Amino acid sequence: MLQTHVIDPEDLFTISAGGFNATADAFARDDRTEGLWFVSMVGSQTALKAIWASLLKQPPDVAHIIRGADGMALQGGYQRCVIPYETIGTWTTKIARLPATGGWHALVYTKTAEYGYEKDSFLLLAQSQEEAPALHHRFLDKRSPLPLHESWAGWLWERGIEEEEIVPLQSVGVSAYRCSPNAKRLRDDLSYAVASGKLTLPREEAEGGTP
Repeated sequence: MLQTHVIDPEDLFTISAGGFNATADAFARDDRTEGLWFVSMVGSQTALKAIWASLLKQPPDVAHIIRGADGMALQGGYQRCVIPYETIGTWTTKIARLPATGGWHALVYTKTAEYGYEKDSFLLLAQSQEEAPALHHRFLDKRSPLPLHESWAGWLWERGIEEEEIVPLQSVGVSAYRCSPNAKRLRDDLSYAVASGKLTLPREEAEGGTP
Protein backbone atom coordinates (compact mmCIF):
# COMPACT_ATOMS: atom_id res chain seq x y z
CA MET A 1 0.00 0.00 0.00
CA LEU A 2 1.05 3.59 -0.59
CA GLN A 3 3.43 5.10 1.95
CA THR A 4 2.96 8.81 2.46
CA HIS A 5 5.83 11.29 2.42
CA VAL A 6 7.58 12.46 5.56
CA ILE A 7 6.52 16.10 5.84
CA ASP A 8 7.46 19.02 8.03
CA PRO A 9 5.26 19.37 11.18
CA GLU A 10 4.42 22.90 10.05
CA ASP A 11 2.81 21.42 6.92
CA LEU A 12 0.35 19.27 8.87
CA PHE A 13 -3.38 19.93 8.60
CA THR A 14 -6.45 19.41 10.75
CA ILE A 15 -9.53 17.66 9.42
CA SER A 16 -12.72 18.67 11.18
CA ALA A 17 -16.19 17.10 10.89
CA GLY A 18 -19.12 16.28 13.17
CA GLY A 19 -17.60 18.18 16.07
CA PHE A 20 -14.40 16.12 16.03
CA ASN A 21 -10.87 16.97 14.90
CA ALA A 22 -7.84 14.91 13.85
CA THR A 23 -4.45 15.69 12.33
CA ALA A 24 -4.18 14.99 8.58
CA ASP A 25 -0.65 14.17 7.47
CA ALA A 26 -1.72 13.46 3.88
CA PHE A 27 -4.77 14.07 1.72
CA ALA A 28 -5.95 14.59 -1.85
CA ARG A 29 -8.68 17.15 -2.56
CA ASP A 30 -10.21 18.56 -5.74
CA ASP A 31 -10.17 22.36 -5.54
CA ARG A 32 -12.92 22.68 -8.13
CA THR A 33 -15.47 20.34 -6.54
CA GLU A 34 -14.21 20.26 -2.92
CA GLY A 35 -14.15 16.46 -3.28
CA LEU A 36 -11.97 14.59 -0.77
CA TRP A 37 -10.40 11.60 -2.52
CA PHE A 38 -7.91 10.34 0.04
CA VAL A 39 -6.93 11.12 3.62
CA SER A 40 -4.41 9.87 6.16
CA MET A 41 -5.22 11.09 9.67
CA VAL A 42 -4.01 10.65 13.24
CA GLY A 43 -5.98 11.12 16.44
CA SER A 44 -8.11 9.25 18.96
CA GLN A 45 -9.96 6.19 17.70
CA THR A 46 -13.27 7.84 18.57
CA ALA A 47 -12.44 11.00 16.58
CA LEU A 48 -11.24 9.08 13.51
CA LYS A 49 -14.37 6.96 13.33
CA ALA A 50 -16.66 9.92 14.01
CA ILE A 51 -15.06 12.09 11.33
CA TRP A 52 -15.39 9.41 8.71
CA ALA A 53 -18.98 8.61 9.71
CA SER A 54 -19.80 12.32 9.37
CA LEU A 55 -18.31 12.45 5.88
CA LEU A 56 -20.26 9.39 4.72
CA LYS A 57 -23.62 10.58 6.07
CA GLN A 58 -26.24 11.53 3.50
CA PRO A 59 -26.33 14.46 3.48
CA PRO A 60 -22.83 14.66 4.97
CA ASP A 61 -21.87 16.91 7.86
CA VAL A 62 -19.90 20.02 7.00
CA ALA A 63 -16.18 19.15 6.99
CA HIS A 64 -13.04 21.25 6.59
CA ILE A 65 -9.33 20.87 6.05
CA ILE A 66 -7.43 23.54 8.02
CA ARG A 67 -3.71 24.28 7.92
CA GLY A 68 -2.05 23.40 11.22
CA ALA A 69 -1.99 20.24 13.36
CA ASP A 70 -4.88 19.43 15.67
CA GLY A 71 -4.23 20.78 19.17
CA MET A 72 -1.80 23.43 17.92
CA ALA A 73 -2.33 26.97 16.68
CA LEU A 74 -4.26 26.68 13.42
CA GLN A 75 -2.98 28.86 10.61
CA GLY A 76 -6.23 29.37 8.76
CA GLY A 77 -7.06 28.43 5.19
CA TYR A 78 -10.35 26.67 5.92
CA GLN A 79 -11.18 24.52 2.91
CA ARG A 80 -14.43 22.60 2.76
CA CYS A 81 -14.31 18.94 1.74
CA VAL A 82 -16.99 16.41 0.81
CA ILE A 83 -16.95 12.79 -0.30
CA PRO A 84 -17.57 12.67 -4.10
CA TYR A 85 -20.96 11.10 -4.75
CA GLU A 86 -19.57 8.70 -7.37
CA THR A 87 -17.18 7.17 -4.82
CA ILE A 88 -19.83 6.21 -2.25
CA GLY A 89 -19.61 2.47 -1.64
CA THR A 90 -15.99 2.23 -2.81
CA TRP A 91 -14.15 3.35 0.34
CA THR A 92 -11.75 1.34 2.47
CA THR A 93 -10.64 2.39 5.96
CA LYS A 94 -7.63 0.91 7.71
CA ILE A 95 -7.19 1.92 11.35
CA ALA A 96 -4.15 0.92 13.42
CA ARG A 97 -2.83 1.85 16.85
CA LEU A 98 0.42 3.80 17.03
CA PRO A 99 2.47 2.08 19.77
CA ALA A 100 4.85 5.00 20.33
CA THR A 101 2.16 7.61 21.03
CA GLY A 102 -0.90 5.61 22.02
CA GLY A 103 -2.88 7.37 19.31
CA TRP A 104 -4.48 5.88 16.21
CA HIS A 105 -3.82 6.21 12.49
CA ALA A 106 -6.51 5.89 9.80
CA LEU A 107 -5.74 5.45 6.11
CA VAL A 108 -8.89 6.11 4.11
CA TYR A 109 -9.04 5.72 0.35
CA THR A 110 -11.42 4.92 -2.48
CA LYS A 111 -10.89 1.60 -4.25
CA THR A 112 -10.54 3.54 -7.51
CA ALA A 113 -6.93 4.00 -6.32
CA GLU A 114 -6.35 0.24 -6.51
CA TYR A 115 -4.61 -1.21 -9.57
CA GLY A 116 -7.05 -4.09 -9.90
CA TYR A 117 -10.28 -2.13 -9.44
CA GLU A 118 -12.60 -2.76 -12.39
CA LYS A 119 -13.34 0.76 -13.60
CA ASP A 120 -11.93 2.78 -16.49
CA SER A 121 -11.39 5.97 -14.46
CA PHE A 122 -9.01 5.81 -11.52
CA LEU A 123 -7.32 7.76 -8.77
CA LEU A 124 -3.55 7.90 -9.05
CA LEU A 125 -1.61 8.19 -5.77
CA ALA A 126 2.12 8.42 -6.47
CA GLN A 127 5.04 8.77 -4.09
CA SER A 128 6.29 11.73 -6.14
CA GLN A 129 5.61 13.65 -9.35
CA GLU A 130 8.58 11.88 -10.96
CA GLU A 131 7.00 8.45 -10.36
CA ALA A 132 3.56 9.46 -11.63
CA PRO A 133 4.02 8.85 -15.40
CA ALA A 134 5.23 5.26 -14.95
CA LEU A 135 2.44 4.49 -12.46
CA HIS A 136 -0.12 6.07 -14.77
CA HIS A 137 1.09 3.86 -17.63
CA ARG A 138 0.68 0.75 -15.47
CA PHE A 139 -2.90 1.62 -14.50
CA LEU A 140 -3.84 2.72 -18.02
CA ASP A 141 -2.34 -0.36 -19.70
CA LYS A 142 -4.49 -2.65 -17.54
CA ARG A 143 -7.64 -0.78 -18.55
CA SER A 144 -6.86 -0.24 -22.24
CA PRO A 145 -8.01 -2.70 -24.94
CA LEU A 146 -4.76 -1.82 -26.75
CA PRO A 147 -1.34 -2.86 -25.44
CA LEU A 148 0.60 0.22 -24.35
CA HIS A 149 4.38 -0.14 -24.51
CA GLU A 150 6.21 1.08 -21.41
CA SER A 151 8.42 3.36 -23.55
CA TRP A 152 5.27 5.39 -24.30
CA ALA A 153 4.75 6.35 -20.63
CA GLY A 154 6.06 9.91 -21.00
CA TRP A 155 3.98 10.58 -24.12
CA LEU A 156 0.85 9.10 -22.52
CA TRP A 157 1.35 11.29 -19.45
CA GLU A 158 1.84 14.53 -21.41
CA ARG A 159 -1.12 13.72 -23.63
CA GLY A 160 -3.35 12.98 -20.62
CA ILE A 161 -2.47 16.32 -19.02
CA GLU A 162 -3.07 18.24 -22.27
CA GLU A 163 -6.42 16.53 -22.88
CA GLU A 164 -7.42 17.04 -19.23
CA GLU A 165 -7.87 13.29 -18.87
CA ILE A 166 -5.38 13.63 -16.00
CA VAL A 167 -6.36 16.27 -13.43
CA PRO A 168 -3.87 17.15 -10.66
CA LEU A 169 -5.41 17.35 -7.20
CA GLN A 170 -4.49 19.53 -4.26
CA SER A 171 -2.37 17.07 -2.31
CA VAL A 172 -0.18 16.85 0.76
CA GLY A 173 2.04 13.85 1.51
CA VAL A 174 1.32 12.30 -1.91
CA SER A 175 1.11 13.33 -5.56
CA ALA A 176 -2.51 12.74 -6.53
CA TYR A 177 -4.36 12.82 -9.86
CA ARG A 178 -7.83 11.97 -11.13
CA CYS A 179 -7.57 10.03 -14.39
CA SER A 180 -10.52 9.66 -16.77
CA PRO A 181 -9.17 8.19 -20.03
CA ASN A 182 -11.22 8.46 -23.21
CA ALA A 183 -10.63 5.11 -24.96
CA LYS A 184 -11.71 6.21 -28.45
CA ARG A 185 -9.72 9.44 -28.39
CA LEU A 186 -6.68 7.61 -27.04
CA ARG A 187 -6.87 5.04 -29.84
CA ASP A 188 -7.07 7.78 -32.47
CA ASP A 189 -4.18 9.74 -30.92
CA LEU A 190 -2.03 6.59 -30.69
CA SER A 191 -2.64 5.78 -34.34
CA TYR A 192 -1.61 9.28 -35.38
CA ALA A 193 1.45 9.29 -33.12
CA VAL A 194 2.69 5.97 -34.53
CA ALA A 195 1.95 7.00 -38.13
CA SER A 196 3.78 10.31 -37.69
CA GLY A 197 6.78 8.70 -36.01
CA LYS A 198 6.25 10.27 -32.58
CA LEU A 199 5.92 6.77 -31.16
CA THR A 200 7.78 3.68 -32.29
CA LEU A 201 6.20 0.24 -32.25
CA PRO A 202 8.11 -2.29 -30.13
CA ARG A 203 8.69 -4.63 -33.08
CA GLU A 204 10.20 -1.78 -35.07
CA GLU A 205 12.64 -1.16 -32.25
CA ALA A 206 13.57 -4.83 -32.21
CA GLU A 207 14.04 -4.95 -35.99
CA GLY A 208 16.05 -1.73 -35.93
CA GLY A 209 18.44 -3.21 -33.39
CA THR A 210 19.06 -6.43 -35.32
CA PRO A 211 22.40 -6.46 -37.22
